[in-house]
Amino acid sequence: MRAGIVGVGFMGWIHYLAYQRSPAAEVVAFCSSNPAKRAGDWRSIQGNFGPPGEQIDVSGLNVYENFEDMLADDSIDVVDICLPPAMHAEAIRACLDFGKRCLCEKPLALDAATATDLAREATAANLAVAHILPLMPEFKILVDAAADGRFGKPVAGRFKRTIGPPDWIPDFYDADKVGGPLVDLHVHDAHLIRLLFGMPRAARTASHRRGGVPKFYETVFDFGDDSKVVSAGGGVIDSSARGFTHGYEVSFEAATIQYEFAGYADGSSALIPVTIMHNDGRVERPEFGDGDPVEAFVHEIDAVAKWIDNGEVSPFLDPTIAADALKICEMQLPDAE
Repeated sequence: MRAGIVGVGFMGWIHYLAYQRSPAAEVVAFCSSNPAKRAGDWRSIQGNFGPPGEQIDVSGLNVYENFEDMLADDSIDVVDICLPPAMHAEAIRACLDFGKRCLCEKPLALDAATATDLAREATAANLAVAHILPLMPEFKILVDAAADGRFGKPVAGRFKRTIGPPDWIPDFYDADKVGGPLVDLHVHDAHLIRLLFGMPRAARTASHRRGGVPKFYETVFDFGDDSKVVSAGGGVIDSSARGFTHGYEVSFEAATIQYEFAGYADGSSALIPVTIMHNDGRVERPEFGDGDPVEAFVHEIDAVAKWIDNGEVSPFLDPTIAADALKICEMQLPDAE
């Protein structure tokens, strides 16, 4: 599979690294409005995981300043959209107009209505959405267990996702540009909740807000019966000391699985490895390799290549489920009914 990346920021860099490792895909082009990045200087890129940006060799790539010029490039099988979230819908529709299949970084859009429209317009035949969590081994074990029933049905879950001030993301709290913690962070857990437990009917949320946008939140979801107890919390804390934390405790009928990782500004970290607590008292700690976060993106790129080659669409990439994740986020807004 031959890909063209549009948007050379943090996620564009992580996707680029994944393509370098993938046996099934390669980057043949990219598009950026920044002349330094078009020349290969990606050293200004930073984020909350993975290596910092580097100088890359662009001599074998088709490099574009104008997106429409890249769309006309017949060497590209799929357009990998890594633009700011406010630009996702326009870029997807441009790809569809040009007859290009596209992979869009999460979130699919800034609001559920637009995301639902995009899913209907595109379908899974020409649009995939890059929700990475189900491809990270520490989280993939949950969706695999729910799918094959090894521990019975999932019956309860607590999810957390917290960061320090996201200074590398301009307009983070602007609902019209990034969307704040719910749309940028919690959408990961909303997508996972949708895959594991189905679609909640409603949510009850307490939140601290910044400019009307939830900054820190705790939510309990209502699935319409008492068979599922699911909650999620997190957002932004006012300290750069904690760079990033995520984790969960999910109970199935026959076992509970726990995981948590925290990274700190001094370079240290804390970890509760994936721990399976069987109802019969056994404790199991499966091994998942070296924990390199880029490796999950390689699996994501390989899944996209399979989709391009033979039409096999992973549910993890399904735009309809991605739209549902945004509906779950909007249930948690202060004015949601």
